[in-house]
Amino acid sequence: METKLLMERYELGKLLGQGTFAKVHHARDIKTSMNVAIKIIDKEKIVKIGMTDQIKREISVMRLVRHSNIVQLYEVMASKKKIYCVMEYVKGGELFNKVSKGKLKEDVARKCFQQLICAIDFCHSRGVYHRDLKPENLLLDENGNLKISDFGLSALAESERQDGLLHTTCGTPAYVAPEVINRRGYDGAKADIWSCGVILYVLLAGYLPFHDSNLIEMYRKIGKAEFKCPNWFPPGARRLISKILDPNPSTRISISKIMENSWFRKGLQLKPIKADAESNPKDAEAEEAATHDAVFGVCENTDSRTKPKPEVVKPAHLNAFDIISFSTGIDLSGLFEERNIKREVIFTSKQPAKTIISKLENVARRLKLKVMKRDGGLLKLEGSNEGRKGVLSIDVEIFEVTPNFHFVEVKKSNGDTIEYKKTMKKDIRPGLEDIVWTWQGDEPRPQQQVAEEEILQTYQGALI
Repeated sequence: METKLLMERYELGKLLGQGTFAKVHHARDIKTSMNVAIKIIDKEKIVKIGMTDQIKREISVMRLVRHSNIVQLYEVMASKKKIYCVMEYVKGGELFNKVSKGKLKEDVARKCFQQLICAIDFCHSRGVYHRDLKPENLLLDENGNLKISDFGLSALAESERQDGLLHTTCGTPAYVAPEVINRRGYDGAKADIWSCGVILYVLLAGYLPFHDSNLIEMYRKIGKAEFKCPNWFPPGARRLISKILDPNPSTRISISKIMENSWFRKGLQLKPIKADAESNPKDAEAEEAATHDAVFGVCENTDSRTKPKPEVVKPAHLNAFDIISFSTGIDLSGLFEERNIKREVIFTSKQPAKTIISKLENVARRLKLKVMKRDGGLLKLEGSNEGRKGVLSIDVEIFEVTPNFHFVEVKKSNGDTIEYKKTMKKDIRPGLEDIVWTWQGDEPRPQQQVAEEEILQTYQGALI
């Protein structure tokens, strides 16, 4: 087979996988003959679509979590158009391929689950939450040892807001925790634990605990934890799964308690963590900064002579799962709240973020509302007069799908509901009319439905 030499060091081999913005190839280091996997990312595409921060985060996370059950990142290189992530080559392939052939034996399933929990416990100790755990992102080496991969949707503890919770809806629907779907903020560690529980169920059963051809019905089952364990499940595993798949995150079992569980501990073999996991944080930060400069400096337009730009609210980036949740006609709040009170309104806009923000500021000035900008595309509009239930406060969050297509969520965070609804109807909605493409709940335009489908297809599997 014809091979290509990459960076005068790696002999590029067969394609292992492919996504919208990246390909993964098998490769061989010609100096050491070591087999590696190289993730090749199209730099121009990710910069254009605003995914630079996501790639930086993935690289940062993989440098931070060095564990025997996590795919290792060896080095990162770049050319003018490509980013090359050289990673550990895991020969056995995806755990998904093994499970798709049928359920695993109890001892094999337990071993995989033990290694998964130990690795996730390590990630959490470093302030890293994976947020997309599923058999497709779990690899097996030639000895059947598990390796976690794909940290493209992971979050660092610093991503948490002031309430200590994460707010980005992400993951794969069948494996995602109820509180993530609910979009009210969630504990990243608790959400990962839920996904681990779904994985354990799949390993022992050979199929998903929550499955339905109707997406909304599947969400309802997840929200109420409606599942049944097959009669062949060992009693110990059955009890453990019921404690993990608890829809209430505050009472859901913790990783430390899982690791004390008698069924879990049977045959447990703990491997010592690699020495470089405890490397000097300052050295790691310096290495990370140098890597980011080298990788992204070629294509990022920086000029030391330019004057500092005014503060800009950067919108949060949406993934395919978010788009499903935001899409017209799919309102998930009623699945998780006893009283079906709609707390927010959502609109789509084909305008850039700065235009949306400017328009919101104009409306706020007209209503004499103070505007406060925060990270992640958040704006707070706050009144000055005390109402029946305090000062009216409205949160606006902008989510970027593409640079010229946004979802915007507007919701009351304080004050009187009647005053909020009146303000929305008489002032805010009319004031935003010329930038709004459609409001959620209004009759959808045919072109909007087509656009949503195209966007969803584009973003599914955007990163391998």
